[in-house]
Amino acid sequence: MKVTGDQALVKKINRSLVLHTIRKHSSTLSRARVSEMTGLNKATVSNLVAELCEQQLVTEVGPGKSSGGRKPLLLHFNAMAGTVIGIELRVKQLTAVLCDLGGNVLEERDHTLARHDLSYVLEAMKKVISSLMEAAPNTPYGTVGIGVGVPGMVDENGIVLFAPNLGWEMVHLRQLLEEAFSVPVTIDNEANAGAQGELNFGAAKDVRHLLYISAGSGIGSGIIIGGELYKGARGYAGETGHMCIEADGRPCTCGSRGCWELYASEKTYDTAGTALPAHNTPELVRLASEGNEAAREQFAQMGKYLGIGVTNLINSFNPELIVIGGALSEARDWLAGPMQAVVAERTLPYHKQQLEITFSRLGSRGTMIGAGFAAVMHFLGHARVTL
Repeated sequence: MKVTGDQALVKKINRSLVLHTIRKHSSTLSRARVSEMTGLNKATVSNLVAELCEQQLVTEVGPGKSSGGRKPLLLHFNAMAGTVIGIELRVKQLTAVLCDLGGNVLEERDHTLARHDLSYVLEAMKKVISSLMEAAPNTPYGTVGIGVGVPGMVDENGIVLFAPNLGWEMVHLRQLLEEAFSVPVTIDNEANAGAQGELNFGAAKDVRHLLYISAGSGIGSGIIIGGELYKGARGYAGETGHMCIEADGRPCTCGSRGCWELYASEKTYDTAGTALPAHNTPELVRLASEGNEAAREQFAQMGKYLGIGVTNLINSFNPELIVIGGALSEARDWLAGPMQAVVAERTLPYHKQQLEITFSRLGSRGTMIGAGFAAVMHFLGHARVTL
């Protein structure tokens, strides 16, 4: 198929290519190197760099190494041209970060959620966002966007279609936040946001086939295939927490039974009874680190069930890397062994070759940073041609 575009579209694509090349390799590239990496001629690169410098998105820094002539000026992506807010909406907590355009966390806030009705949660979100906006440093563009990761199914219009753990259906969250703050808002499933966080800033840089598993109040998966986020035919892929691992198991809020997240997420605390010394992950992590056997046994059992679901995903997708993120990533010391043992026993042998399973380098911040990154990309623009 022949693809054509007018001059404005071509310039938009070229600008995006140059900007994101500099962003990914900031302070190490000259104009000549950008030309080599992008395939654009030097004059085009020079003109686009001048424009980006004028827009304060790119700056020139000290000279680089010379290959015989005059030392070239190196280009630097100006991460402090603006700020974004990244939010993760959890079942019991709202967490948020203020980041620069390079994903560096500048401020952090959290808010305990006592209930899930929309008016209450929305008011809590507004307070957290307002607090971060007030704390933002002075930048050329100010706060340029808000990204939100939610535990549920989200469509392309930022509507939360179904979030069973919150009891939400058809919530126009993007519209409500944009009306409140008059800045662009991006909404996505929290596991998709976490996958983007790891892919761009964490353990999964340059990985082409990734499964990011967000384990916390529920379980979801962000699926990266060929370096791109896979969302399925209608955008709802990744609801792996509702994969059935017990045919006659406990009923789930989604309407099914025996769902993975009932056995490998923080939901297990609610069914553990009084034998469990605490019913939240930070406290259980503290107790486990002090040698509490009940806390360690709880995590060991969760790790076993986590391994069962991970095995199913490995056998289905054949990834090169699996990253475990979310609140439970803080319990890696007690989850990893039992999980790895199940995976080693049950995964098909060829699927295990060159497979790595690791825990998030971003910890519980992964979804927030990934959500903020989505807002950055919306601001910077990411134009490309897909054949």
